[in-house]
Parts: sequence; structure tokens; C-alpha cells
Amino acid sequence: MGEVEPAFIQDLQHRPKLTIIEAEGIPLIDLSALNSGSADAVSDASLVSDIGDACKKWGFFQVINHGVPLEKREKLEKAARELFDQPLEEKVKMRRDEVRVYGYYDTEHTKNVRDWKEVFDFTLQNPTIVPASTRPHEEHVVEWYNQWPQYPPQLREACEEYAEEVERLCFKLMELIALSLGLPTDSFNGFFKDQTSFVRLNHYPPCPAPDLALGVGRHKDGGALTVLAQDDVGGLEVKRKSDGEWIRVKPTPDAFIINVGDIIQVWSNERYESVEHRVMVNSKKERFSIPFFFNPAHYTIVKPLEELTSEDNPPKYRPYSWGNFLVTRKGSNFKKLDVENIQIYHFRVSESELANRFGKAVSVA
Repeated sequence: MGEVEPAFIQDLQHRPKLTIIEAEGIPLIDLSALNSGSADAVSDASLVSDIGDACKKWGFFQVINHGVPLEKREKLEKAARELFDQPLEEKVKMRRDEVRVYGYYDTEHTKNVRDWKEVFDFTLQNPTIVPASTRPHEEHVVEWYNQWPQYPPQLREACEEYAEEVERLCFKLMELIALSLGLPTDSFNGFFKDQTSFVRLNHYPPCPAPDLALGVGRHKDGGALTVLAQDDVGGLEVKRKSDGEWIRVKPTPDAFIINVGDIIQVWSNERYESVEHRVMVNSKKERFSIPFFFNPAHYTIVKPLEELTSEDNPPKYRPYSWGNFLVTRKGSNFKKLDVENIQIYHFRVSESELANRFGKAVSVA
């Protein structure tokens, strides 16, 4: 990654501005109550209200006192640095492909523009079960397995220990989100019995042209919830809902950045929205981050929850298969597409359809 090849250069209208607008207003939420040991801590009214307001107004928030031990995170960060410090010929031994979809990769594209980064992915459930193809109503399944390198030797243990802790946090956050929507605490738990969640280790090398390239181009997360650990370099930018301005999320020591994904946008029938975000690169410093993507089982049919729809608020999305959606997204990682990748707006019911179907069930996609 010594020079900026044309594949990395963003279209003019999407190139980053080097003037940084620091985020003001993105909520910082203290989760101490969740770790108090009290049985009803998750139903703390002020905490539930804070989570709901953050999801509605921003789609992003930060959490502190979240219960994930700092030493687990630091252990993984150290192992990730050692992993990416290896020569390329070592890293490509565990290179991802269309069959082995987890492992090392350095040619990922977002919106058909190459990202200035290298990654290592691993899944929580090994193997992870997914549909065998992208065909609608696919009944056959395949297994996706992790690839673990010999060096650094502590990487696998660090990954699995960290994932276990953050998974526990995700379930707590989903309980709070359920309560904020007026739903029972455990409303979402069943969707994650055979989850397809995965964790990514990101490394963004210094870039000689940070005004032309992005670490990750503009995108929304397709899953339910993302829990991000970033280092003190920073680079995450969120598209502010109020005015569409790109603003930088300043790193907070030992905090996680949480964002609502597309699935929660659909489940909530757009009470909460998945927000576009991207990653800036730095000409002098490398950056590391660790996103945890909390995703449901492959057989989940994603649709607005009945409890959150009514005649006055009919479903805004047709049901879709999460497994097919996921397999389509994963397949696009290995080839540049001629068209934009699958998005939830492809399943959105148009305004005219809503008018015609007012008070009626929405047909299946």
C-alpha cells in the first residue's frame, strides 16, 4: 500500500474533507447499572430512555462501564498488531476466499471502491451455518469455518475470550433496545440462538493521500448491532441525521461505539434507523479497530415486528431472508460488482404501495 492506485480513489463527491468536525451530541451512556448485580438493572427507566433517545436521534452512541474487562481488549489488540506486522507472504496463507470466507483479506471493496485497509475476520459460532447459495428459498446449507494462523500463538485465545465478553454485552444492549421500543426484555433473544455474528480486526496503514482514499467507504451495517472498539488515533465518521454532515467520533478511553444496523431499522419499522458511516485514513499514523457484528441466525426472516406495526403504521418492508442477504453480501467481497450490492431499501414498500395497502399485510418478497 505504498501508492494510491486508481482502485482506491473515491469519486469526487465522496472524497473526504481533511477539515475535521468533531462530533458533539453523540450520547455517552454509562452502563454501570447493568453490572450492579441487580436483577432489574436492565429495566432502569433512565437507562432505557437514554438508549432509546440515542437510537432515535443518532443511530450511534458510546458506552462506558460496560463490563467487558479492559485486559481482554488489550490482549486482543496486542495480538492483532503482531498479526498484521507479519510479512504479507505469511498473512496470505490464511487468505479468505469464496469457500473460506473468514481469515485475512486486503482487497475488500465498499461501494465498488477498494478500502485502504487489511482485515482478519473470525466467526463466533464455528462453524457458522448459512444457505448454500443465494437462490431464494434455498434449503441446503453449508458450514463456514475459522482459519487460525500459527503466529501469533495467542491470537485464537484472545479472539475467543474477547468475543465471549462482547457477545454478553450485545444481549444486554438488545434487551435495553427492546424495552425502549415498548417490548418485553427478551423479545430479540431468540433470533440469536444460531447466530451468524463475527468479529473483524481492522488495520489501516498510513495513507499518502488521505484526501482521495478511505479506510472504509460510506456504508450502513447490514446486521442487527455493531460494537466497535477503536484505538486513540480515531477516524470513524458518522453522517449526522440532522444535516447530512460527516462528523468525527472522538475516541473515548475504554469506551465502545455502538450503532444500530439495518435489521433493527426493519424490526422497529424505522423508529430507529441505521446510519451511514465511513473511516478516514491518516497520512502519518496507522490505526486499529475491532468491530463486533451481532447478527441473527441464517434462517431468520427479517420483517417489521407485529407489535410495532398497526393500521396507522403499516409495515414499511417486505420480509427477507437474512441468510440469503448475508451470503450475497459475503460473495460480493471477492469481486467488484457492476451494480450496488444488496441493500434493505430493495425490500422497502413504496409510498404508493403503503397507500394502497393501508391496514393490510405486506406481501412476502
